[in-house]
Amino acid sequence: MEIEFKDYLTLNNIYIWSNLGILPFWLMLAMIPNSKFTQILINSIVLPLILSAAYIHIFYQGIFMQESILNVFTLYLSLDNLYTIFASENFLLLFWIHFLALNLFLGTWVARDSVKYQVISIIRFISLILIYFTGPLGLVFYWFIRIFYSKKITLHD
Repeated sequence: MEIEFKDYLTLNNIYIWSNLGILPFWLMLAMIPNSKFTQILINSIVLPLILSAAYIHIFYQGIFMQESILNVFTLYLSLDNLYTIFASENFLLLFWIHFLALNLFLGTWVARDSVKYQVISIIRFISLILIYFTGPLGLVFYWFIRIFYSKKITLHD
């Protein structure tokens, strides 16, 4: 019996490898944000392309597994519709990858900004941990801390 690459692209495998694959990037942001190696890997298009490929694959799988992609727009109509959409493994994983990508983007910004304003490492580390697990909560925590380091409050950067 011949096993093909597509046989490994199950939703569960994509979920596991997405979670494990993103961890080294978070560790680099937390531990060595100034490193050229970190800057090349984090600021290149490689990671967004990998996450986008997984996203497109899941989206494609959802269309051909008879789950109507158009139904996703009903999630805006009620909380029950949101619950129904998330009951589908395809859409649940689609949104999880969305969450991972956006949180990594936030983490990358915080890491660069903390270097710019010379925020101490422990504050950067706590902010990144909070962003990794809670996204916006970690960003708000960092913004409050950043005010003290930048000595200004601005609505844009």
